[in-house]
Amino acid sequence: MSFPSDIKGAMRDCILKLLWPKKDIVQFFSDNGCTKADITAIGSTQESHRSKLVDNMFAHLSSKSDGGLGPFRAMLQALTNWSQFDPYYFERLGKLNRGEAERSITHLKQLQEIRDHKLREEKKAREAKEAEAKNPKKTLTDLKNRFIELLQGAASPNRRGYELEEILQELGKISKLEITEPYRVNGEQIDGAVKFEGEHYLVEAKWQDKASSNEPVYQFAGKVEGKLYGRGIFISVNGFSENVVSSLVYGKAIKTIFVDGEDLMMVLEGLQTFSDMLDKKVKAAQTKGFIYINAITCKNKIS
Repeated sequence: MSFPSDIKGAMRDCILKLLWPKKDIVQFFSDNGCTKADITAIGSTQESHRSKLVDNMFAHLSSKSDGGLGPFRAMLQALTNWSQFDPYYFERLGKLNRGEAERSITHLKQLQEIRDHKLREEKKAREAKEAEAKNPKKTLTDLKNRFIELLQGAASPNRRGYELEEILQELGKISKLEITEPYRVNGEQIDGAVKFEGEHYLVEAKWQDKASSNEPVYQFAGKVEGKLYGRGIFISVNGFSENVVSSLVYGKAIKTIFVDGEDLMMVLEGLQTFSDMLDKKVKAAQTKGFIYINAITCKNKIS
């Protein structure tokens, strides 16, 4: 989040109308979050004009990876709360004009108020949009009927996969879970993510004519492995072959649980919630090392 340029310009004006000696300007920077390295980066105080010192510091802070947000905000607070007008420079030497300085502070405060109001309005709009996105658009009955239609061939194989993703997202919303829609990152296609019990799970959804084979499962395991404390949910409507399950479990850290069409149908039938199904799957993986169980009976599907 870059600091607004109009506020930086007003801050620059304030600094130059409040502080005369260059050493005081440098001290102001030091008192408001600028490090020794920042001070060094702006160059010689002897050779630079007062305005150049401020310009150099602002340019330096703006170029940092965090945009200098901390120091800029600290300086903004210091300037809008300013009450010390050194009589030596304002009255005795007449280098600075108090009226001009106070007008600069007032202008800065006005800009800050405008900015704060805009941020509050943007936050309200963002929260309203996020709240709307969390609300399910379809009922459980709607989703069940559509799933059965897809089983009956109501869509092409390619379209069927996209609709499965949409059904999963709606199921998550019905269970009040935090859902992330499909996205791409570093060239990887992720079918979405779900936050469950404080953990984020990547989701892979497959609707193929046969049980999922090793290759897509291994590819997904690689996506999960490359994430911080990665966990995954691999959903295959037509199940998984025995060798896929065993190859993902034996001798490896368990990070992925398997869900199939039977599990989804039990949720769509209302026999368990999406959250309950995930809870049983996660518990079996964590306590027994089973990644592919029947979420109703809790029995391992692969003996």
